Amino acid sequence: MQINQHAKLSIAPMMDWTDRHCRYLHRLLSTHALLYSEMVTSAALVRGQAVHLLEHSAAEHPVALQLGGSDPRELAQAAVMGAQAGYDEINLNVGCPSDRVQSGCFGAVLMEQPALVAECVAAMRAAVTIPVTVKCRIGVDDQDPHEVLPEFLARVVGAGGERVSIHARKAWLKGLSPKENRDIPPLDYDLVMQMKGLFPNLHITINGGITSLDQAVAFLDAGLDGVMIGRTAYHDPAQILCAADPLIYGRGQTTHPEDAVLQMLPYIDAHLTGGGKLGQISRHMLGLFTGRPGARAWRRILSEGAHRPGAGPELVQEALAQIVPLDQIPQAG
Repeated sequence: MQINQHAKLSIAPMMDWTDRHCRYLHRLLSTHALLYSEMVTSAALVRGQAVHLLEHSAAEHPVALQLGGSDPRELAQAAVMGAQAGYDEINLNVGCPSDRVQSGCFGAVLMEQPALVAECVAAMRAAVTIPVTVKCRIGVDDQDPHEVLPEFLARVVGAGGERVSIHARKAWLKGLSPKENRDIPPLDYDLVMQMKGLFPNLHITINGGITSLDQAVAFLDAGLDGVMIGRTAYHDPAQILCAADPLIYGRGQTTHPEDAVLQMLPYIDAHLTGGGKLGQISRHMLGLFTGRPGARAWRRILSEGAHRPGAGPELVQEALAQIVPLDQIPQAG
């Protein structure tokens, strides 16, 4: 399967959330969904030589590296480092509105500099053979998205960008916090649909406010090429990922979070043997049983016990024992 086919469903890059442990878990739930790293700055890789930020497991593929930066030469170097580390795609962040990102002149502020974004994309495209993609907003601040977004996409396409993930909200660089920027600016799904009409050969993924597989299927049926889901996929991963392979890709079977937990046990054991801590992994597992009888006890046992000395796979098994099996849950009606 080509990576653009995997991109029919992707899990958004999210700072402090989509680390390698989170991605390993998500991969156990879906074989085919495209996973993303947290954003890594090109400066950290090229100037800081923070190559540990590129660590990932072979089991995570297909997996994309998201870069933040605005220096074409430096981004090209970082893209090479990402490709050499084994990532399947390089993605440029043109959507994050945080103050820290703005001060570094990358993220959503680059929506105001489409020519520079095109330079960055072209430089990365020339440096690596894997796909180079962009994640953006529909605009920032007082920009008119209907005017700026078509020009922005045309620049990206002209530079060789192969896929664009569009968060269907504006970003307000002044006046709203990053958290508020994820909720307050209104969604404009219709505009993203219009962009697919204007750029029929560009692979367009829609992002923002999508909370179910049914919504994802509806967007795909309406003609979009991909759907990216963020917070819901993190807080309720089973709802989004367990049925993704048969529903979105038409192949594979529905998975079960209980099986994923059991498959995580040797991974956890290896992490602890290497000096890691249970909480670094278990924090990503808290939402696995959202809505299931026993989910509260599962979360409580992991949250309270994961940071205690000696906590390991046994604690996870104790928490799992609190979950009521599906065949023992009374059916409505």
